[in-house]
Amino acid sequence: MNITKGRVAKAQKVVVYGPEGIGKSTFAAQFPDPLFIDTEGSTSNMDVARFDKPTSWTMLLQQVDYVKMNRPCQTLVIDTADWAEELCKNYLMSANGWQAIDATGYGVRYVALATEWGRLLNKLSDLVEAGINVVLTAHAQIRKFDQPDELGSYDRWELKLEKKNAPLAKEWADMVLFCNYKTIVIADGQDGKKKAQGGKRVIYTTHHPAWDAKNRFELPDQLDMDFNLIAGIFQIKQPPLTPEPTPTPEVSQPLDASQVADGSQQPVSEPVADIEPPKENLAREEPDFSGIPTGLSDLMKLHNVLPIEIQQAVGSKGYYTTDTPISNYDPSFIDGVLVGAWNDVYKMIEDIRSTQKF
Repeated sequence: MNITKGRVAKAQKVVVYGPEGIGKSTFAAQFPDPLFIDTEGSTSNMDVARFDKPTSWTMLLQQVDYVKMNRPCQTLVIDTADWAEELCKNYLMSANGWQAIDATGYGVRYVALATEWGRLLNKLSDLVEAGINVVLTAHAQIRKFDQPDELGSYDRWELKLEKKNAPLAKEWADMVLFCNYKTIVIADGQDGKKKAQGGKRVIYTTHHPAWDAKNRFELPDQLDMDFNLIAGIFQIKQPPLTPEPTPTPEVSQPLDASQVADGSQQPVSEPVADIEPPKENLAREEPDFSGIPTGLSDLMKLHNVLPIEIQQAVGSKGYYTTDTPISNYDPSFIDGVLVGAWNDVYKMIEDIRSTQKF
């Protein structure tokens, strides 16, 4: 049994939310070596590293998997969580033939949505275990809150996520930071009335009846919206990837003529490195993705899949004939089967590739 004491420096799970235009993306861009999954295109005018905008839930999950496998950054930013949730909704609606996410069937659709959302949070937790910070930005919305043990109700700021997903995100996070404008109000000396005079952007770090927030670092209740005030929390070293060492072939040292002449040693010829035969040129023509919905074509480009390979996989299962263009497929089949079950489709394509001889 191993017992440790003291604080352990590790990567952090952070939720940053606030009203539109408060500067959430700019704030997130100041985290160590950030890489954005930009679900809404809000970083187009920012000098940051970003993936292609995900056009499906499957694509977003695969981008997270890529970060886990390759560790191209110290911080992964999903900007924003509420737009990512929309991709999740669209995925479930296409896969199940639903017209909307609503309370039909005693909320079973919300349960399915929360289950899928939890799958994303689990993947993000794996990144944290690998030493990569994760930041979820989100919009804020005002909701009426009914206090269960008191009379009356009041408005409060909350994450703009569905009712089961918001608590999951808050519980998952190490820090929930609420960003807002703080207005400076002064009294007018003439008639005693108060008026606004300027303001500033601030971060609230602890819970308040009017908003959700938390932290585990004993931060002040309120901070200026300046990343330098919390930067020290994220100064950790990421564990390096350790690729398997490549064995170095032994090379015999040459002998001088005197050693060979007196017979003390026999000359050993240096081994000749194996030379791979030139590979056949397998370059393929630029594929034509016209007529293919963006959600599917983006996944195909990501995995270098040709339209004919999709047609072969679909034809092998008898859904459509192999010569049927993808543009003629039913949209619900594309969204629910090809995009929704892309991992299975791609495995089928790899199996077909393995049987083909070039």
